[in-house]
Amino acid sequence: MAVHLFTKKEFSSVYQKYMIPVSNNIIDIILSYMKDKQKGKSPEMALDVGCGTGRYTLPLAPHFKKVLGIDTSESQINLARQYTLAKNVSYVVGQAENLPLKDASVDLVNAGLAAHWFEVDKFVHEATRVIKYNGCLAIHAYYPSTEIEYGDLSGELTALMAEVWNILFKHSSKYTQHMLCQYQKIYEAVPLKDKAWITDIPFTVQMPMSDIMGYIQAIYMYQVFAEIDPAGATEFLVTTEQKFRDILGKKADSAVMNAQIKHYCILACKH
Repeated sequence: MAVHLFTKKEFSSVYQKYMIPVSNNIIDIILSYMKDKQKGKSPEMALDVGCGTGRYTLPLAPHFKKVLGIDTSESQINLARQYTLAKNVSYVVGQAENLPLKDASVDLVNAGLAAHWFEVDKFVHEATRVIKYNGCLAIHAYYPSTEIEYGDLSGELTALMAEVWNILFKHSSKYTQHMLCQYQKIYEAVPLKDKAWITDIPFTVQMPMSDIMGYIQAIYMYQVFAEIDPAGATEFLVTTEQKFRDILGKKADSAVMNAQIKHYCILACKH
């Protein structure tokens, strides 16, 4: 199963360095939802499930007295600890389907760019178990597609990224289907009645060509490709970079492009 890739130290480092940045818009949506549901009550604890290298764990830290990140990958947890200075954040290796917490003990369960890897029914029931009454659940990710904006070259660059995704999809797993339907099936599986599903949340990140090439390598489908056919995966990267250079010309190494990506988010409150 492709999820084993996240246990590899080399991939964890690439993922930490090049995966697209956290969407502050998503963080704001979650915190606003919590504030509305908890009527201004100061939240005490957040649990970040499938935390990886702590990319969504850390932005939550200023808003809670304590944040715990949990992930099955020891290599990702080790990197998370390395990059974490906040004293109210801790990490543990564990399963999303068997959370090591007491009933009704956390104010927020968050899962960012992770829930498609879980056994969904088990996870949402475990999440519901550990959430306090009037506590919240947030599950979010992004749609696997990228539009590139860079002047009059935007159309060619977006077409190239569509070509990249089409090649990567040949190495996708069944779990990617959750991302393609913007987590609709996960939303339907959430057993809480008070819930919302927000789709097509815009997010723009500025990226030079080197970061785009790194981002491609941080996508698990590329790593699957590299395991199956190392020479073919390397050739794919070389060819893709050359296509970027052909489009951008002399600006290839200096151009900073706007990568536009759509996020989606499931929010729920336990009553």
